[in-house]
Amino acid sequence: MPQSYRPFIRTLFASCFLLALFALGCHKKPPAPPPTPPPPPPAAAKPTASLTADRTSITKGDSVKLSWTTTDANNVSIAPEVGAVTPQGSTSVTPSQSTTYTLTASGEGGTAQSTVSVTVNVPPPPPPPPPQPSFEEMFLKEVRDAFFDYDSAEIRPDAREVLQKDADFLKGYPQAHVTIEGHCDERGSTEYNLALGDRRANAVKEYLVSLGVSAGNLTTTSWGKEKPFCTDHDETCWQQNRRGHFTLGK
Repeated sequence: MPQSYRPFIRTLFASCFLLALFALGCHKKPPAPPPTPPPPPPAAAKPTASLTADRTSITKGDSVKLSWTTTDANNVSIAPEVGAVTPQGSTSVTPSQSTTYTLTASGEGGTAQSTVSVTVNVPPPPPPPPPQPSFEEMFLKEVRDAFFDYDSAEIRPDAREVLQKDADFLKGYPQAHVTIEGHCDERGSTEYNLALGDRRANAVKEYLVSLGVSAGNLTTTSWGKEKPFCTDHDETCWQQNRRGHFTLGK
């Protein structure tokens, strides 16, 4: 081989060697990829809470039924008054005033709340009892006069019925002292009518005593025709003046 070809041969040989090395490098097996990491665990579910009442307006002293449901909660409570409860359930409460109840449900996913308000209506106080009439008012209402026939001091049948009711009332008040006044119409002299009025007053007293009224609680007096109840001059008026009249003693 001529000397002039040797450098060329060496260069060609080196080039082929480099090409062979390059070819070997191109066919080298790539390294295995790293393993895929596992997916992250799912996030914890957020709790839910629902609180209801069977009625939201009551009268003071009544009870209310609270009902609730929750999900994904580890701790469940109702405030105020109730405290810790199960995840689902119901209970009765008796609020003394208007109250908002709060259900709180907490877990790994957070906290949820639900509220319900109950209005407590306070009934108005009962009206005060009507004022009781005084004894004087009852006396004027219940005790009736006994009337007489002309020129007579005899207790008539209608007067007996009246005096029976008078006696029943007076026996209920043994502390009461009563004056029985005898009255007459305008006919006849003053002296005669004073005497007739006295007989009438005593006739009423004796009849009341016979019915059980204490004689010590009864006094008598006569006004004759001096204090008429009616001043017309006819029988309609005169018969109103012939009476045994009652007044409260002092």
